[in-house]
This record gives sequence, C-alpha cells and structure tokens, in this order.
Amino acid sequence: MPVRVLGIDPGIALMGYGVIENEDGRLTAIDFGCFSTTPAEPHAGRLRFLYEHLTALIDKHQPSEAAVELFVARNLKTALIVGQARGVALLAAANRDIPVYEYSPLDVKQSVTGYGRGSKEQVQELVKLQLGLDAIPRPDDAADALAIALCHIARIRLSRVLSGELNTGQAGSRP
Repeated sequence: MPVRVLGIDPGIALMGYGVIENEDGRLTAIDFGCFSTTPAEPHAGRLRFLYEHLTALIDKHQPSEAAVELFVARNLKTALIVGQARGVALLAAANRDIPVYEYSPLDVKQSVTGYGRGSKEQVQELVKLQLGLDAIPRPDDAADALAIALCHIARIRLSRVLSGELNTGQAGSRP
C-alpha cells in the first residue's frame, strides 16, 4: 500500500510544502511549492490564510502522514512567529486526523545527505536526485519541505527494518 507524506517547512512569510508518495520503494513527488503571505497583511489573517491553504492541500492530496520541521532560532521574535506557523500546520493535520512527526534540521540533513552538517545545496541536489526531478525545487522552502518528507519516509523504512517487518537481505523486499 502506498504511503503519502506531506512535508512542511513552517514559516509565516513562506510555508514550504511537499507531497511525496512511496509505493514499493518508488518515490514520486506529487506536489510541492510554497504558500506566501506579506507583512502588510494582519498577522491573524496571515495565519488563517496558511491554515486554509494547507487544509485545502491536505484535502486535495489526502496524505496518510505529515512531517514538520522543528524550528530553532536565536531570535525570540522570529521563534515565536515561526512557532505560530508551526502550530497552524500541526492544527491543520490534526483536524484531518493525520499523524504528525517532527524532525530537526539536523535529522533532515542526516537522512537526506548522510551527513548532519550537509549544506543546503547538497540537500537540494539530493532531493532532486532521489525524486528524479529535472531541476532543484524552487523556492528553497519547497525543496526543504520535500527533504522533510524524504526524512520521514527514510525513518519509516528504518523502523520497519528494525522491527523485522522489512527484510533487506532478500530479493523483492519492499520499503
């Protein structure tokens, strides 16, 4: 049975999203992009816009799981604002009964590049290669969201291997 994962790179100005389907180890980018708001809009209106568009995206693609990046900031004001956008993403998924998994930027880089300190460019190039895309997804927030979804898919596979559900030593095994 295919697994469809929604990756979310939270932000209030730009919220990146990426939907990936994993069917028998074949990864397909279903949709990706960004929702954008402007500082000229009232703050609450920006959050509502993100919620409504994210909910519509969930309804359209029917993901079975969602993965959201944890945000680490040195600036308190930025952390609070991005935290509100994260809350919108968590609420949108929860209101559709979609389990949400959270990953740090280090987890995502480690999963996608094999190295937790990989550069943004390395992550983007490997997202492109793993999904068989013609170009690196733009804007960066969309590529980041796809990387978050790829991280979750890799974690699902690892969990299955560790639980014995997936035997990697035999031909025909599936992630």
